[in-house]
Amino acid sequence: MALLFRWLLRIAAGLIGLVVAGVVLVYFLASQSLPEYDQTVEVRGLTAPVEIVRDNANVPHIFGQTDPDVFFGMGYAHAQDRLWQMTIFRRTAQGRLSEVFGERTVRIDRLMRRLDLYTLALQSVEAQDDYTKSALRAYAAGVNARLAEINDQALGRGAPEMFLFNAPIAPWQPGDSLAIIKLMALQLTGHLEDEVLRARTSLMLNTPERLRDILPDIPGTGVAALPEYASLFPNLPRYAEGVPMPTSPLSPFPKRGLAGASNAWAADPSRSASGGTLLANDPHLGFAAPSTWYLARLELQEGGLIGAGIPGVPSILIGRSNRMGWGLTASYADDQDLFIEQLNPQNPEQYLTPDGFKSLETRPSIIEIKGAAPITLTLRWTENGPVLPGSMYDLATVTPPGHVVSLGWTALSPRDSSLSASMELMRSGTVREAIRAAEGFVAPSLNLTVADQETVGLKMIGAVPRRDPRHQSKGRLPSQGWRVENRWLGRAPYAANPQFVNPRGGLLGNTNNKLVERPFPNHVSYIWGDTQRVNRWQRLMQSRQVHTRDSFIEAQLDPVSPTARTLLPLIGADLWFTGQAAPEGTPERQRQIALSLLAEWNGEMNEHLPEPLIYAAWLRALQKRLITDELGPLAKEFKHVEPLFIERVYRNVDGASAWCDVRQSAPTESCTEMARLALDDALVWIEERYGSALESLRWGDAHQATHDHPTLGKVPVLRFFVNIRQSTSGGDNTLQRGRTSGEDPNPFYNVHGAGYRGVYDFADPDSSVFITSTGQSGHFLSRHYDDMAQLWRRGEYIPMSLDTELARAAAVGVTVLQPAP
Repeated sequence: MALLFRWLLRIAAGLIGLVVAGVVLVYFLASQSLPEYDQTVEVRGLTAPVEIVRDNANVPHIFGQTDPDVFFGMGYAHAQDRLWQMTIFRRTAQGRLSEVFGERTVRIDRLMRRLDLYTLALQSVEAQDDYTKSALRAYAAGVNARLAEINDQALGRGAPEMFLFNAPIAPWQPGDSLAIIKLMALQLTGHLEDEVLRARTSLMLNTPERLRDILPDIPGTGVAALPEYASLFPNLPRYAEGVPMPTSPLSPFPKRGLAGASNAWAADPSRSASGGTLLANDPHLGFAAPSTWYLARLELQEGGLIGAGIPGVPSILIGRSNRMGWGLTASYADDQDLFIEQLNPQNPEQYLTPDGFKSLETRPSIIEIKGAAPITLTLRWTENGPVLPGSMYDLATVTPPGHVVSLGWTALSPRDSSLSASMELMRSGTVREAIRAAEGFVAPSLNLTVADQETVGLKMIGAVPRRDPRHQSKGRLPSQGWRVENRWLGRAPYAANPQFVNPRGGLLGNTNNKLVERPFPNHVSYIWGDTQRVNRWQRLMQSRQVHTRDSFIEAQLDPVSPTARTLLPLIGADLWFTGQAAPEGTPERQRQIALSLLAEWNGEMNEHLPEPLIYAAWLRALQKRLITDELGPLAKEFKHVEPLFIERVYRNVDGASAWCDVRQSAPTESCTEMARLALDDALVWIEERYGSALESLRWGDAHQATHDHPTLGKVPVLRFFVNIRQSTSGGDNTLQRGRTSGEDPNPFYNVHGAGYRGVYDFADPDSSVFITSTGQSGHFLSRHYDDMAQLWRRGEYIPMSLDTELARAAAVGVTVLQPAP
């Protein structure tokens, strides 16, 4: 027995030793790719030395004798910190993820090849101005200098992920940077999916009024009547099961409600306590580790710039100089249209046009798949755009037999000069110069908020399609592609884009709210990203005569939900303080406790409070009860609560209270009954997940920010090291926006929000501050992988200074790039 015990002990010790040795080996191999920030490196492609000073937050301050040399240094710094992220961005745009990840990403590659964004990006290189072409070449040379250093010195393949995935890295080229911009355009637009959902919903509902309830028009002048989708294509079934879009973390296709958002506001000197202009900006994207944003300072010949850009792109997309600051928000301009194309029954390679049948443009494309045989696609284009498969965005459910769907989208331009416009913008010095510079911007369409020393302004930038006033569906539904009135007439003039400069009240801003009220076709959009946050913003801005940097920060971090303040009195009007006495532990008592808590709540979506969770669960259960009867299986497509829908129902706008009656039951249910039943549903769900003690609930336990690593985030054990999870305040409709997932089993996870926050004060520009949601490094062994994450969660910032000496003080390293002989 003793001998057996000794052998078991030896085996256990040996196994433990092997595990420890394995961990040490993995750590050693992974740590080899950690960049050395304090060194001198000889590189090819420079005309003079470049210095990269990394301040104590690891923000690189890049100094060179020429602008191309500075962009070279930017490419080198990006490749030091975010090489894996850059290669994944590029592979996604190319439709080449399956070469690395196998069959699980084939659907993503198929769709990306159909859009052909990478080919269009390569063609767009020639559309850039000379300054931008020079910057692109220099930036690519900087990336490739880092790749050469990795290869020459065996620096762990450049990133730890390279040991897990065999992903050879081709040299960087200028078109790769433009492809990443097009990839961002894809993530920031959602009109395609909204058109499909509107068509599917109109097929399910019998009356136009009920369609306006569940897919409401933004308040303002009413929209002219649209044709029913069934009248355009009468042979479609009322409901057909769709095919879900790829759910991989690597998918660039945004889910409905997650296609982009942001906040930006500015004050001129008359509304600033310091006497200088103020600007705040927090763009919202899907959370990931590392963040999409990367902070940097560039010292160009015209002066210093500091702010955030996207790894792979040689530009400060949002930030400031000493003369001017600029921010971006999603504009929600309607930049996409779906066209139903009729195929020739005698020849399916031809489609109907206003001039008769024409042949589809076709090109083969081969997708290589790791561990499987390659597949060949035939890419097809019509005059309206690329033909998309029926499996994309449930297109098959709205496509009649003998037809296909093509996509018109402003980003599908082979002469996209957006980067040149961004380059000119960041070298501008005044609001009017910035607005002129942005004219060449194509996609994505954005709202540009600008502040110089004396003036503030807002301009919608990016291409907007010019539509015929006779358009059948006004761009809100898929339309017949062979009818001339449905086709685009080019690009609307830049001067027609909404513009606001020197507002009389001294304040302007955008929360993705409706900007203008114009008749079609000058309407900009029928779908806007916000109807709620703007109400809270107006209240905060007008609550004081003058603002400060700190009051702008306070507004960025404001967790109060105007939606909760509006809807709770409506849905609970007949429930408060009307219940009979109920013993402890009964559903009735739980309901009374919940209502008592909500009655005293001010709508603050604070992570430490129970009321936000009760409110959010109640609204979610209520919408589900209201729509399931009418929409059936289509109800699952409405993953987020639509505040305007709930308000229309409980105010009985145009008879909207009809949603409260369950048609399949004999009694006529009232809206009060539905509210009570939904509250009980919510309390049962909460008890199953978090227990029955309502007073001890925490919103932050349900509303965790999910900064997950796109490729390693689901790997057992490793996911605990690479994913960054945080309890957070805010919600779907707060200025501190934390958009929830809407999907079980964690419908309130915070998946989309402000990955960057910046506040600029031009009375003292170096007192400006900024932050990102994770850290500068994409290497999970680096201390800079998540060193900003807790600051971001707590609402703290780091200095946004162009003071060179301040950057050198306590710098984490200084890299000198020397021209090689």
